[in-house]
Amino acid sequence: MRILVVEDEQALQDQLKDALNQQGFAVDQATDGEEGLFFAREYPIDLAIVDLGLPKLNGLDLIKKVREQDLTFPILILTARDRWQDKVEGLSLGADDYLAKPFQMEELLARTNALLRRSAGLANPVVKKGPIELDTMSQGVTVNGEVLELTAYEYKVLEYLMMNSDKVISKTELTEHIYEQDHDKDSNVLEVFVRRLRKKLDPEGTLQPIDTLRGRGYRISPNL
Repeated sequence: MRILVVEDEQALQDQLKDALNQQGFAVDQATDGEEGLFFAREYPIDLAIVDLGLPKLNGLDLIKKVREQDLTFPILILTARDRWQDKVEGLSLGADDYLAKPFQMEELLARTNALLRRSAGLANPVVKKGPIELDTMSQGVTVNGEVLELTAYEYKVLEYLMMNSDKVISKTELTEHIYEQDHDKDSNVLEVFVRRLRKKLDPEGTLQPIDTLRGRGYRISPNL
């Protein structure tokens, strides 16, 4: 999943990036509202974390412009604790949740995961497809109750496919949602991740959990 962080305080921006990266998210960073709007328009963002006190274009105006362009990804706003009016206005303009500064990073991560699940139509942090269970909070994966050891990118691929199991995901879309902006995006490497995932999820070759649709992409098998 790809997260946009729009925050002008460098120390906090770095803390957010580190915490989100550790949770397996790809992170794009912007230090002002205009740059944040550019990222929102040009990149396939899954969720944005937006500070309201931004230079050039404040957070409220950024949220308004994002929603005016029919960009529907969830937005979590960061705001000073004593500015309740900003919270109300941010939510009315289209933000989905807010967090008052200072905050605990664990709470931000929990809210981020909850918003991503909600946007995917999932109420439970554990996503189930047949015998496969993926816990979006602990990032654990089991098949028939047995724990799998996945690399960070194998997990990212599986999580995106399972949270979008109702559609076919092209290689381009999958690549753009698991890598950060400046990462070398090699589709051949993606094929390696998918091949390794198949072996780990289905070592006997009986489950066939990931379909390849020639010329279209991948999907979690509807037969699970």
